[in-house]
Amino acid sequence: MKLAMIGFGQAGGKVVDRFLDYDDRTNSGIVRSAIAVNTAKADLMGLDRIPQENRVLIGQARVKGHGVGADNELGAEVAEEDIDEVQNAVDSIPTHEVDAFLVVAGMGGGTGSGGAPVLAKHLKRIYTIPVYGLGILPGTDEGGIYTLNAARSFQTFVREVDNLLVFDNDSWRSAGESVEGGYSQINEEIVRRFGVLFGAGEVQAGQEVAESVVDSSEIINTLSGGGVSTVGYASEEVDLTASSGGLLSKFTGGSGGGGDDGLDAANTTNRITSLVRKAALGRLTLPCEIDGAERALLVLSGPSDHLNRKGIERGRKWLEEETGSMEVRGGDYPREIPEVSASILLSGVTNVPRIKRLQQVAIEAQDNMEDIQAESEDNLEDLVQDDTEDLEPLF
Repeated sequence: MKLAMIGFGQAGGKVVDRFLDYDDRTNSGIVRSAIAVNTAKADLMGLDRIPQENRVLIGQARVKGHGVGADNELGAEVAEEDIDEVQNAVDSIPTHEVDAFLVVAGMGGGTGSGGAPVLAKHLKRIYTIPVYGLGILPGTDEGGIYTLNAARSFQTFVREVDNLLVFDNDSWRSAGESVEGGYSQINEEIVRRFGVLFGAGEVQAGQEVAESVVDSSEIINTLSGGGVSTVGYASEEVDLTASSGGLLSKFTGGSGGGGDDGLDAANTTNRITSLVRKAALGRLTLPCEIDGAERALLVLSGPSDHLNRKGIERGRKWLEEETGSMEVRGGDYPREIPEVSASILLSGVTNVPRIKRLQQVAIEAQDNMEDIQAESEDNLEDLVQDDTEDLEPLF
């Protein structure tokens, strides 16, 4: 799948930067164009891979290149005011060569959480290709203002995109990690999981073609219908030097003929079904109960000798049973790397405890803001009245 990626805010820019690095390392061809948008000049200067001409500084008249200070209302206002500057950069994207836009943003800060939904709405109004969001939720230990920003931004972002893919930092930060080291590791996890998913079907010259092709239309169909999505991933190292006679021998040898090929086929099938279970029931990018997911996509990646149709079909059938969805797609993505991996996209998930907590935070914050505003108005009236009573007549 070829994407035009736009990183909005500090976290969004860093993740898109890391996607470009992933593209170079894996030759996956995912990122057709990359843009970074920010209100902080220093954040844009700190990027490594995104071309200088694609780094857009907005809000200079309001914040002078110093950021919006975690004020996502100001972030949204600045994005609205300077949307034409962002559009000038988007105009350079050959949209006829991309399958979708992916707007990437951290949802806890001010620029990304406020501006990303504004940009998504703008893109959907102009272009016919899908506009997806990749929203990164802050950890609960990052502070109340970031949680509140995420609660506000989530409701808007999910409404403005065709589907919102979510990564929850709360589930991935390790105890004792430095902030910089923790976020660097998290960004690598984001890129690895979504990279395998979006890379499926992008066959380069000299690469093997999949037996059961997963192309961009499969991903788009899985993400259709909107809502929230999460991704599961599991991998296992394999020995590339141990040739097993090829994929065809696994199909013919796995039917009970005995011998080495039959044993290899059974091992390959068992490995695949085990990886599918680990990916679905292990650490998802957004932890949730997988039952009730509206749609799902299974992508098995690795050396072709270690992939087989029987394993993929068994994995897909198991996923149908666990999710209760009849829309479960599946296929393989041959790559000559020493590991087999299963990547699972679960779209339209609803049983998500973290989102329910965020929604509760938003409701409570709104109630508190109304109480605080009413109390402030009462205090102001009392103060004015006291000052008036203290004034002595001039004559």
